Amino acid sequence: MKAMQRIRSLAVPLSALMAALVLAGCASAPPTVAEHAGVAVPASFSEQKSAAAAGWTTAAPAEAQPRGAWWLAFSDPALSALVERAGEANTDVQTAAARLAEARALLRSADAQRQPQVGASGGAVRQAGANTANGMQPATLVTAGLNFSYEADLFGRLSGASDAARADATAREALLQSTRLMVQADVAQTYLQLRSLQTERQLVEQSLTAYRETLNLIERRFRAGDAAELDVARMKTEVSATEAEALALERQQATLTHALAVLVGDVATGFTLASPQGEATLPVIPAGVPATVLARRPDVSAAQASVLAAQARVGVAQAAWFPAITLTGNGGYASPELGDLFKWSARSWGIGALLSLPIFDGGQRAAQEEGARARLEVAVAAQRGQVLAAFREVEDQLSALRLLAGQSQVLGQAVQSSERATHLSDVRYRNGLVSQLELLDARRNELRNRRQALQVRTAQYTATVALIRALGGGWESGAQLAARS
Repeated sequence: MKAMQRIRSLAVPLSALMAALVLAGCASAPPTVAEHAGVAVPASFSEQKSAAAAGWTTAAPAEAQPRGAWWLAFSDPALSALVERAGEANTDVQTAAARLAEARALLRSADAQRQPQVGASGGAVRQAGANTANGMQPATLVTAGLNFSYEADLFGRLSGASDAARADATAREALLQSTRLMVQADVAQTYLQLRSLQTERQLVEQSLTAYRETLNLIERRFRAGDAAELDVARMKTEVSATEAEALALERQQATLTHALAVLVGDVATGFTLASPQGEATLPVIPAGVPATVLARRPDVSAAQASVLAAQARVGVAQAAWFPAITLTGNGGYASPELGDLFKWSARSWGIGALLSLPIFDGGQRAAQEEGARARLEVAVAAQRGQVLAAFREVEDQLSALRLLAGQSQVLGQAVQSSERATHLSDVRYRNGLVSQLELLDARRNELRNRRQALQVRTAQYTATVALIRALGGGWESGAQLAARS
């Protein structure tokens, strides 16, 4: 009777404590996640308005657009082969894939905690003392059976852990896509820069050939007494300077070749690239609208999933305040003789329930909840930064492409004029109408303009690839879309 009275006397305060904890948990539910971390999404990009004013056209947004083989738009088989090699052998992609596999394994582990746990056990114990029937006489007990345990997830602690692990796996999957896109863009940019250097080196070699021919002509005229030694010295200086530029371009070409080898997962030693068969196509990429960019970029999706994981872990930390109820059971056989172990009379079983309720832990659970909320704030801030960076990257590349297009047009006119000036100066010099300095200046101007035009063309390729990456990858031309439909 006294025991029953004590249990009844404890029931009231325990019930009140549990009710208070439930109300406290409901009052401090984790905050909901803003769609874009509080960033106001603009209706259109600023550079698109400038492009429209300049007569450019922009394709309509397509949120369901596939993130397929965007590099095919450059119409370069060598580039396509390198990108495909990098997708299989690049170490960054392999690392991201392994981390995704780890996250999925952790998700399965978290889900398994919500299922009943069943195991088999067996053992033999020889003991003596107060816990044996024979007192101090040694006795042997042989057991074999099955064990069962199940934790009732009344307050969502286990489901919250599963939700957090699932969000982590989603973030890892998005990061894998982001890594693939980053590697693809790096391969494309490195390859296009390498091709540009090869073409630029050919320009320098052509100029060097022309300088050497002019040097031979001046040396013949000098030996004949028709030219001064100063003219010979000037021409030799020009030849040596141009040879130095050719060597510098060769050094840069070797560096890019080695970088490309690492990107495709190959050894830099012995890695070579075949000569280009033609110039790659420069596609025009439709930017769409900012909201489409947020839906397409895998890094933004990963940041959003990280916020959801942090939010779920806040709920897990709050659920630690609530009682935990675990159901247990066992069944099998127990006998002092091994030969009688599996007889029907040796059977044994038991069931039980365990209720654990935290009362005082020195502030451990409060600190864990505070840490979870701080990590949630970090994830929200990171997501906001990712969204802002996405808008900035698209605007940067749109403005770069707009300005580079104008610069390319102006330089094209400069190249034509400088080529004509070089031709006229060469004719006049051979006829003795102008000095050597005028011819050298004309050739220098032509080479400078042609190299600048090539460098601007390379910058257009680089900015186009960067725009594709900023948009989240996956772009198809109108012809490709029509072919698919």
